[in-house]
Amino acid sequence: MIAILESNDTVTQLLYLVHILSAIAAFGPLFLYPRMQRAGETQAMAALHMKLAFPALVLLWVAGMGMAGTQQISLGGTWFVTLTIVLWLIALVVSWFLIRPAVSDSSEDARKKMAAGIGVTHLILIVSLYLMIFKPWGYEFNV
Repeated sequence: MIAILESNDTVTQLLYLVHILSAIAAFGPLFLYPRMQRAGETQAMAALHMKLAFPALVLLWVAGMGMAGTQQISLGGTWFVTLTIVLWLIALVVSWFLIRPAVSDSSEDARKKMAAGIGVTHLILIVSLYLMIFKPWGYEFNV
């Protein structure tokens, strides 16, 4: 949030805000899924995942790429951004192939797939937050 306050460019500030809100919307519901699955709320969980979490995950990338473009960040030379993009791709694949099929199923196999998918996604969230906050290896700009 401090980065939003320090930037002078309105477009970049809006992209930061969208990026942060998208991350909350993409990863937040995953904390509720195990409880919803145990309660048998598979239809509500499926709707939440496909109407909120997955689109927010896509919007997270759009806003992130928008910020990189407005700030003229070199994606190849800024390793923390490049690594975070790779982690985002993994989260997208996990969300689509492990979590999405399991949200509408209450079987034990689906529960295991969802637990694995959510665990991987939470790990990706933690590593991505570290990279975005501490920015190891610094920036490289396209001039």
